[in-house]
Amino acid sequence: MTLGLQTLDYGIFLVYFIIVASYGYWVYTHKGKQNGDSAKDFFLAEGSLTWWAIGASIIASNISAEQFIGMSGQAFQLGIAISVYELLGAVSLLIVAVYFLPMYLKNNIFTMPQFLSQRYDTRLATIMAVFWLFLYIFVNMTSIIYLGALSLEKMTGFGFMPCATFLVMFAIVITLGGMKVIGYTDVIQVVCLIFGGLATTYLALGLLSERVGTGAGVFEGLSMIAQKADSHLHMIFKPGEYSVHDGRGGFIDAYNQLPGVMMFIIGGQFVNNLNYFGCNQYITQRALGADLKTARSGLLFASVLKMFMPLIVVLPGLAAYVLFQENADPAIIGGITDNNIVKPDNAYPVLLNLLPTGLKGLAFAALTAAIVASLAGKANSISTIYMLDIHKKFFQPGMSEKQTVWTGRVAIVVSFVIALVVSPLLRNFGQAFEYIQVYTGYISPGILSIFLLGFFWKKATANGALTAAILSVALSAFIEYQFPAFPFLNRMGVVFWICSLVHIAISLAQSGGKDSPKAFISKREWFSVTPSFRYGAAGVVALFCLIYWIWW
Repeated sequence: MTLGLQTLDYGIFLVYFIIVASYGYWVYTHKGKQNGDSAKDFFLAEGSLTWWAIGASIIASNISAEQFIGMSGQAFQLGIAISVYELLGAVSLLIVAVYFLPMYLKNNIFTMPQFLSQRYDTRLATIMAVFWLFLYIFVNMTSIIYLGALSLEKMTGFGFMPCATFLVMFAIVITLGGMKVIGYTDVIQVVCLIFGGLATTYLALGLLSERVGTGAGVFEGLSMIAQKADSHLHMIFKPGEYSVHDGRGGFIDAYNQLPGVMMFIIGGQFVNNLNYFGCNQYITQRALGADLKTARSGLLFASVLKMFMPLIVVLPGLAAYVLFQENADPAIIGGITDNNIVKPDNAYPVLLNLLPTGLKGLAFAALTAAIVASLAGKANSISTIYMLDIHKKFFQPGMSEKQTVWTGRVAIVVSFVIALVVSPLLRNFGQAFEYIQVYTGYISPGILSIFLLGFFWKKATANGALTAAILSVALSAFIEYQFPAFPFLNRMGVVFWICSLVHIAISLAQSGGKDSPKAFISKREWFSVTPSFRYGAAGVVALFCLIYWIWW
C-alpha cells in the first residue's frame, strides 16, 4: 500500500478543482449577476434551476462525508441493512414531491421558519430558526468537516486541521456565489462523486478478489462477500441476533441500531426520512425557487439517483469488513484499528489508500466533491434562515437587497469558522453517522408533527405546535437516558405519536373544534401528478420492495 497521494493523483485533483472553480465563476458572472444583488436570486436561484440541476443539487447536498465515511463505516459495522437510509430516502422524496411541495409553493413558502410563522406564529418560528441554526452548524456541518478531514488526513498524510481548513476554504468559495452557483456546480460534483465512487467500489471488490479469492475479478469479490459475510447481508435484524463493533472498543446489538420491522411499524424511519427531506431547509431549498412541475421532476430524479447510492457508499464498507475479518492485509488491520479499538469510520479511508496511483486521485476528487457540495448547500441554508428569519426581522428590518446579500455572505463565513473550530471534538464519539442520526432525532418527531398537522389539519394551533416542539426534545432526552437500550429509531416513532396526540389535544382545547384562522387552503388538484412522474415513482417503489424481498 502506498500511503499518501502521488504527483498524478494531485494532478487529477487539480483538474477537477479548476473545472469546478471555473464553471462556478462562469455561472456567477453570466447567470448570477443578471438580477443584480437580488436576495431571492442569491438564496433561492429563483426560477433558474432546471429539474436535473435541482435533482443533482439535492443529491450533492445529501451525499457527503457522512455517507462516504459514516455510512460505509456502518456498512462495515452492520452490513447492507444500513441501505435503508438511502432506499427509504428515495421513497420519502416521492412523498415530499407529491404532498409537501404543493403546500410550500402554492403558499409562497421559501424557508421553514417562514412556514411556521405563516401557519402558526412568530414565537415558534423564531425558536425553531435558532434551533435549526444550531443543529445545522454544530451537528451537520461539524460532522461533515470532521469526517471529511479524517478521510483526507489518512489519504494525504497532512494533519487533521490543515485538511479541515482546506475543505472549508474550498466550500466558502463555492457558497459565496449563491444558490445558482451551488446548484449548477453541484451537477459537476454529482457526476464526479458518482463516477469516482463507482470506481472506488469496483476497485474495492477487485482488491477483495485478489486478497481473499483467486483474483478472478469484481464478481468474485461480490461472491466473497456472499460467502464470508452472511451476517452482513440481511436488511432486517432481530433482537440479540448479531453483536457488532461499537467504535469504542466494545460491542452492541445490531438491533439497537436498526430495530428490524419495528422501525417501520412504529414509524421511526419514516419520521427520520420525511423530516430530513420534507422539513429540512438545505434539501427543500433547491426546489422552492422553481415551479411545481419542475420541482417535482427534480425530486423524482434525486429519488432515482438515491436508489443506487448503496452501490457507492455501502459496498465498499462490506468489502472492507471481509478484508478485515480475513486478515487480508496488515495495512487494513492497522488502519481500521486505533489502539486496538475497531473504528468502523476508518474503513473507507483505508480502502482509498489501497487504490493505485491515479485512481486514488479520482477517488480523492469524488470525496472532496461530495463534502464541498454538501457543505456549500448547508451553509447557504444557514445564511438563508439567519438573514430572512432572524437578522431582517430583529436587527435590520429595512436592509436593502445588496446589504442582505452582503450580510448573508458574512453569515456563511462565520458559520464555517464555528464548525471548523468545533469539528475536532467529534473524535470523542464512536460512530459519526450514528451521532448525526441520534441527535437530530431529538427534534425530528416534533418537527414532522408540526409540519404534517400544519399542512393538512386546519385546527392545529400555535400552542399545540410549540408544546410538540418542546416535548419532542424533553421526551427524547428522557427515553435516551432512562432507557439507553431502547433503539433510537423506535424512540423517534414513539415520540412522534405522543407529540402528535398532545398537539391535537391542545389544539382542540384551544380552538373549541374550530378551524384556525391561519389554516392553509389546499386543493385536490395540487396533488395530481403527471403520468411520467407516476411511472417513475412506481419504478422506485417496486425496486425498494424487490431489494427487501431478496435480502430480507
